[in-house]
Amino acid sequence: MKAATSRPLSPKVNKEKTGWKTHWDLLLALLILVILLTLEYGFNLDIPTIPLLAINLIAYLLAGRKVLDLAWRKSKRGDFFNEFVLMSVATIGAFIIGEYEEGVAVMVFYQIGEWFQDSAVKRAKRSIKALLDIRPDEVIVLRNGKSQVIHPSEVEIGEKIQVKPGEKVALDGDLISEKASFNTAALTGESKPDTKYKGEQVLAGMINQNTLAEVKVTALFRDSKLSKILEMVQDATARKSQTQLFISRFAKVYTPIVFFLALALCVTPIFFVDDYVFREWFYRALVFLVISCPCALVVSIPLGYFGGIGLASRNGILFKGGNYLDVMTQVKTVVMDKTGTLTKGVFKVQQVVPEGIEKEELIKVAAALEKNSTHPIAIAVTDYADNKHQGLQTSNIEEIAGHGLKGIVGNKEVLAGNLKLLKKYDIAYPAEVEQIVDTIVVLSIDNKYAGYITIADEIKEDAYQAIKEMHRLNIKTVMLSGDKQTVVDQVAKVLGIDEAYGGLLPDEKVEKVEALKKEGVKLAFVGDGVNDAPVIALADVGIAMGGLGSDATIETADVVIQNDQPSKIVAAIKAGKITKNIVWQNIILAMTVKIIVLALGAGGVATLWEAVIADVGVALLAILNAVRIQRKDL
Repeated sequence: MKAATSRPLSPKVNKEKTGWKTHWDLLLALLILVILLTLEYGFNLDIPTIPLLAINLIAYLLAGRKVLDLAWRKSKRGDFFNEFVLMSVATIGAFIIGEYEEGVAVMVFYQIGEWFQDSAVKRAKRSIKALLDIRPDEVIVLRNGKSQVIHPSEVEIGEKIQVKPGEKVALDGDLISEKASFNTAALTGESKPDTKYKGEQVLAGMINQNTLAEVKVTALFRDSKLSKILEMVQDATARKSQTQLFISRFAKVYTPIVFFLALALCVTPIFFVDDYVFREWFYRALVFLVISCPCALVVSIPLGYFGGIGLASRNGILFKGGNYLDVMTQVKTVVMDKTGTLTKGVFKVQQVVPEGIEKEELIKVAAALEKNSTHPIAIAVTDYADNKHQGLQTSNIEEIAGHGLKGIVGNKEVLAGNLKLLKKYDIAYPAEVEQIVDTIVVLSIDNKYAGYITIADEIKEDAYQAIKEMHRLNIKTVMLSGDKQTVVDQVAKVLGIDEAYGGLLPDEKVEKVEALKKEGVKLAFVGDGVNDAPVIALADVGIAMGGLGSDATIETADVVIQNDQPSKIVAAIKAGKITKNIVWQNIILAMTVKIIVLALGAGGVATLWEAVIADVGVALLAILNAVRIQRKDL
């Protein structure tokens, strides 16, 4: 059968051009300016006024026509106070007083600064897109015993796909092959290969390392975790942080103020200065206008947040908006679920303690009964039995809600469950069993206590270090869990968590979080299950464990940790702090230089040359500083 033609995911976007060919007019204007300055000041050539004006006017229009056009269009809508109008007024004023080259220079260097700013912003956007847009355009699907190459969007749930060594997985699914090793760096930020075994989940974007793997598809192309990640990042770039919103509001107030201050600087000295010369004070007002342009702030700050989102994405942390980078820096309390967040959510048998029966026989009987349940604890028991229970016949199986199972195994009546189950049937058991911390499965055979099995969830390897780092940052840690209090207390003691509450239903978790929020500090909640979604929505910043987390939780969360590592909570806080520090460095740098040069310009010390160099120089330094975020380590 002929393979279907691979189709692109979406129409190809033309590459953004930022090279010299798209800026020939600006470069020509710069060349004219350099030649004129060389002739006038290098060779002391006296060029007649009219030719000099005409040549400078050509250069001015080449460099500034876009700015003039934007200034005109904004002015027609009543928006007079913006950087485009500001630059237009300042440069036209320079021509009026005969400072032609300075007027051209202001526009040329302003446009060069804008060129660099645009390039940096586009590069930041491309780096985020390249980091995440790793979905393959084709997939090998097995249909009617034959393989076909088609677009992933054409594959249905339940179909089998093949992934060759070195290829990316195109769709989410369960591994059918016995085992395969995958590079998950694109999703989790971790370079260490992850070995998956038959039945385990494989996600789109993972790269098959060394053997042909077959996967049964469990989600459509548009519903894969990777597709949702892409949507999150696209949405994230549209959400402004509080700092960005502040700067936008600031610029709207700041620009009209400097316009009126420039006007006052030009006019008011006539009442106080004896030898007032209009041309001199008009020139000072023009310098004041040029240096007051807020472009360094307006461009470098969004670029900083792009960098922060990109830095976090590269480390397997997805922020759904720059605003959450800000909130993470203010978090003083981190509330965490236990199972799946601080522990692996994979229960394993720890101890088997029989009474009046052989240990192996106790396990076989327990597993024969528990195989009829899908509860994680039941699965842990059957896995531990390793198929040794398969020969035992079971019948009359009854599930007793909140207690356990009852049934006939072989020809004996067996109970398997918690202590409430034995109490319900008045079966005596040793008092010391009450003191066991781990989750326990107690058994009785023919109404006689037969022993117990302890089961525990494993604590994640980096959980202790994560809690330690949070405490170093003076962050209070709280654990909320539906597990019994003794188990929760044990985990909290091992990890050093400040407060721990067990036996909670979803609505009780909400009540606890509401009570903590009343303390008046910013709070983050970290969870992975469907029952965590309401609390995640309530928190100031909700964090979902995205690897094993439910879709509802991931959709509700503000931040998604792709590899389920608790240490990434601290990394998310660090990403926020790095971004905030560099953004405020840019704000302080820009405002300090502007205030100094504004004072020098008002005093007649600084010229338009110093003004434009200071303005463009600050913008470039701010851009370079913002780009530095993407090179940081978490």
